[in-house]
Amino acid sequence: MFGIAPDEMLLVVIVAIIVIGPKDLPLALRTAGRWIGKIRRVSGHFRTGLETMIREAEMEEMERKWKEQNAAIMAAHPASDPAAGQSAEATADQNDPPPLMQPLPAPAPIDPEVAAVAPTEPLAEPVAEPLAESVGEMLPIAERPARARSPGSGNA
Repeated sequence: MFGIAPDEMLLVVIVAIIVIGPKDLPLALRTAGRWIGKIRRVSGHFRTGLETMIREAEMEEMERKWKEQNAAIMAAHPASDPAAGQSAEATADQNDPPPLMQPLPAPAPIDPEVAAVAPTEPLAEPVAEPLAESVGEMLPIAERPARARSPGSGNA
């Protein structure tokens, strides 16, 4: 870890047992572990902060380079006036939201007396024949219903 060889570590453990004593050694090791944990957390926060600052500096430098390159490209290839010869609608920003729509007028209120005597005829059902014929004509000849077949086709 810090360049301590195994024999040096053994010497430190023996001195710790002699100086601290075997009775207080677990408490001392627990305290040392807490301090080492705190030191590691602080160093981790410090390292993370430095890496973040370096990344931000690199991003700022890259953005500066991109802006310089973009300016050089725009200077080398100037864009023609896009609004020349176009109508006002064509020059409007396509990302603008559409104008607010007018709300639909509210239906006229129904008089209850008129509604009580109004005829209540059922609505006529739509005729399905034209649709059925057109669907039948889309099927292969062998699967068409008899009414959808043309008179000259016969039974297939």
